[in-house]
Amino acid sequence: MRMRKTSLILVVAAVAAGPAWGQRRGRVEDPNQITHLSDIYMRDVCILPDASTQTYYMVGPGGNSVRVYTSKDLKMWQGPRTVFRTPDDIWGDIRVRGIWAPEMHKYKDKYYLFLTFNTNNMFEEQWPNWRPRVTRGSQILVGDSPFGPFKPFANHSTLPTGMMTLDATLWVEDGKPYIVYCHEWVQITNGTIEYMGLTDDLSETIGAPTLLCRGSDGPWQIISAREGCFVTDGCYLRKSKSGKLMMTWSGFGKGGYTVGLAISDSGKLAGPWRQQAEPLFSEDGGHAMFFETFDGQLMLVFHTPNGRQAQPRILTLEDTGETFKVTGRFTGE
Repeated sequence: MRMRKTSLILVVAAVAAGPAWGQRRGRVEDPNQITHLSDIYMRDVCILPDASTQTYYMVGPGGNSVRVYTSKDLKMWQGPRTVFRTPDDIWGDIRVRGIWAPEMHKYKDKYYLFLTFNTNNMFEEQWPNWRPRVTRGSQILVGDSPFGPFKPFANHSTLPTGMMTLDATLWVEDGKPYIVYCHEWVQITNGTIEYMGLTDDLSETIGAPTLLCRGSDGPWQIISAREGCFVTDGCYLRKSKSGKLMMTWSGFGKGGYTVGLAISDSGKLAGPWRQQAEPLFSEDGGHAMFFETFDGQLMLVFHTPNGRQAQPRILTLEDTGETFKVTGRFTGE
């Protein structure tokens, strides 16, 4: 299928733009500033509801750092506050040039950042007339509080260093932690979503990667006319009330950046997985994640539009047991 010109531009922007913008350019970071949701500019956001403090933490990238806003009601947000800044030597001689898609998870009384470090370090194997294949990988950092300090377990990505990986997330199944992530289309053309086991302290992976799905599996996804690729971005998981395992992920459909939904009827990572034909959002927005408010409302947060003016958008969802259904938009008004 031929991709419209506007959709192709969006694909290029999503990959080339890389890290997000925390607020409008020129605005000085002020950890005490109060900002309405509608005035925040940030992409690839994650919202962690922390029951112990009754606080929502909205996490996003800011160049080579991770920024956090806090809120009690999802309407008014304080910050941003930088909670991690990449040391020059975090990967030894390989210089990190940006952070993509940080997520914050609370696991066994510790706080973990799952984020992607991007570099210009070229792999030995390069393809003619193709994007640079570089060292790009997801890594887990640990801290004692949502504000850090966050420290890496090693001077390389948590996932295999020979793989271009991004947008990793945490999933715990039968008491065992797993890292679920996207294998970059730049390296394999048809992007995938895969998972690996983790040690109990989340410091290392266990075993070999297991395929969950391919980008081409999404019935709403279209192939890039220029590069012949299928994108997989922003995987995130949650159980439905009936025990089915739901996974949101993003790629590109006719309307641009798109949020899809995959369902494992077994309730397990092993699947089998089926892709819902109807996307959750298909109007130039993506990289979504689920969260639940303190009063029990299921939500979906993502960014739109998919460019330099990207802002967080929050939708309300209904858990039908069979699927997650969009019921409205939270604006904070």
